[in-house]
Amino acid sequence: MAAAQAQTLSSPRRPAKVSEDRGQRLWRWLTFGPALAMMLALSVLPIANLFLTSFQNITWADGQQVRTWVGLTHYQALFSDSLFGAGISNTLIFAFGAVAGQMVLGFAMALLCTKIVRGRVLYRAIFILPILIPGIVIGAIWKLMLNFDFGLVNKALGLIGILPHDWLGSPETALLSVIAVDIWHWTPFCFLLFLAGLESLPQDVFEAARMDGAGAWQELVYVTLPLMIPTIIVTFAFRLVLAFKVFDEVYLLTSGGPGTSTEVISFTLYQRFFTEDKAGYGSAMSVAVIFLVSLLLVLALSARRRTGAAS
Repeated sequence: MAAAQAQTLSSPRRPAKVSEDRGQRLWRWLTFGPALAMMLALSVLPIANLFLTSFQNITWADGQQVRTWVGLTHYQALFSDSLFGAGISNTLIFAFGAVAGQMVLGFAMALLCTKIVRGRVLYRAIFILPILIPGIVIGAIWKLMLNFDFGLVNKALGLIGILPHDWLGSPETALLSVIAVDIWHWTPFCFLLFLAGLESLPQDVFEAARMDGAGAWQELVYVTLPLMIPTIIVTFAFRLVLAFKVFDEVYLLTSGGPGTSTEVISFTLYQRFFTEDKAGYGSAMSVAVIFLVSLLLVLALSARRRTGAAS
């Protein structure tokens, strides 16, 4: 009897609870809907239009565009395009070379900054200065510094008896020079992420390692690096995606030359779209690049997930 009465008393509350849950779901969708619609309008729809345009050839007649369906012709042409091949290879060399240098230097700077007791804020401010400078200013600064006739780099090397070198005009050193500039520019980004990761590590683990007699090198290899692997993978993924989009430094320093030695894929896309007016072929090239970057990003995130599961 008591159970029946309790059930009778509690049953009228269920419709009210269901109605409350529906109201909460409706409110969540109403508040989330505009952001979702904006994301679709600003990201999904342009990518869909880019994918559709890659199967078309666009010409202009009487001030209006004329779209002609060409199927997979643009994608087939990518395999025989020497500039596209040079852009992909140079971009891969640039991305992995620059990101590797930035991560090594950024991690070393972050590690040193955690050991500093006095003036830590000042050192942090100095370390992040390059990332605050606009790209066009960086291009102008380094183009002057690497100038063959009056650049500071050749002047400094001349003091120790080394002959001047055309750093941006030589095919052997042009890409390396652009990589060096990008390392100088974006190392502070890695430094900030690594510094945040190092400062969030549990200190009791380091105290236990020191009590067991671990030295500075053993602490770095067996304690710090394993704990920092998730941060390292995320930083690598972020910087790899950004490195694939490099344009301003190449455009300002070398304009893709000499020859195709610094022809990165972003500069190739710029030429196809705006110089040669090949929107359809440029769209196919863009879709191929998006696929490649997405594949690398998925591999990096899956590696991070496996690392988190193993730990």
